[in-house]
Amino acid sequence: MSFIISAPASGSGKTTITLGILRALTRREVPVRAAKSGPDYIDPKFHEAACNHPCLNLDAWAMTPARVKSLAAGQTPLIVEGAMGLFDGAPPDGKGATADLARILNLPVILVIDAGKMAGSIAPLANGFIHHDPSVKVAGVILNNVGSPRHEAMLRRALQDIPVFGAIPRTPDLTHPSRHLGLVQAQERADLDKYLNRAADLAEQHIDLDALAKLSTAIPAHPATRLTPPAQTIAIAQDEAFAFTYPHILSDWRNSGAELHFFSPLANDPAPKADLIYLPGGYPELHAGRLAANDIFLQSLQNSDAKIYGECGGYMVLGETLTDANGIIHQMAGLLPLGTSFATRKLHLGYRTLSARQGPFQGRWSGHEFHYATTVKAKGTPLFTAKDAEGTELPPMGLIHNNVSGSFAHIIDAI
Repeated sequence: MSFIISAPASGSGKTTITLGILRALTRREVPVRAAKSGPDYIDPKFHEAACNHPCLNLDAWAMTPARVKSLAAGQTPLIVEGAMGLFDGAPPDGKGATADLARILNLPVILVIDAGKMAGSIAPLANGFIHHDPSVKVAGVILNNVGSPRHEAMLRRALQDIPVFGAIPRTPDLTHPSRHLGLVQAQERADLDKYLNRAADLAEQHIDLDALAKLSTAIPAHPATRLTPPAQTIAIAQDEAFAFTYPHILSDWRNSGAELHFFSPLANDPAPKADLIYLPGGYPELHAGRLAANDIFLQSLQNSDAKIYGECGGYMVLGETLTDANGIIHQMAGLLPLGTSFATRKLHLGYRTLSARQGPFQGRWSGHEFHYATTVKAKGTPLFTAKDAEGTELPPMGLIHNNVSGSFAHIIDAI
């Protein structure tokens, strides 16, 4: 039992359905793993909570097919949640779409269709996805947002011989709050278990889990690839403000012999003694006042002779100032000649090809940029040269100053 859950478009309900299936199988004591297509930090934490197993990121744009196969391999069933629509990927040719993962891993796809405003028209939609690309096997559909038993009967009749694995009724009370980078984080929901169990109840009642279990076998083993750690001992910020780390990167570092030590800037923990202090991305803008007041944390950075690296949110905290959405300016660590602001938001989004000759991440990397911060000041030596997904040269990214460096890009894998 391994398969991919995708949809014709974003907003079709595939995350809730994925979580419901994961939690329902876990309640049945069926071992299951989860994965998310693309550069997503938030959904995987919900997947992990639903099935009690770390969630992988599988990125067909940023990773080689061999890397994807080595991460996905295993005897435990794997359920992959796609991103956006099934064939939606990066420009110019859609590389990195969920369909690419289906081809690489030879997994069947279950298409979640929001049927709330359609009846007979569901047939050409489903048939179009099923027959669009013979190399992508769409095994059937799950109908979402179904209005009534009569509505469900109309949809099933229109689909004829297309397998229907489930029909989820309209459930307006099963909603999840979001903010500018996606869903509110799993660790911020006090009612997380209740939410997951409600989704699982729906899956149990309205999805044929036994039929899904027959779809595929285990993903065969594949030679593992591994990133070289940037230091022997690494101190990593980890809390609600610094939550965006990729499991495959941390796993590679551990498996290559690096020692990882975690600390919480929000709790005013000092950074542990290490060769490298790593501040990952997250939501520091929501906690800027608290971070600015946490003198033990900030002084541990300012007094450290270790290499320090900040990624997106962590990069902003290494700067001089961070202006929040209300226009309040907060003093940060002051280790980079950088000022950032959320008072005027601007979306920066897309895959990046990065190259660095200095700092802890020298070499060429695939990465991703997704933030709304604007840069009000950035002086000094850039860290990365950068290109977008189409190979177009971008302005240099990030800064490096003495032992401190960082950028808005999230590193995904080595090139």
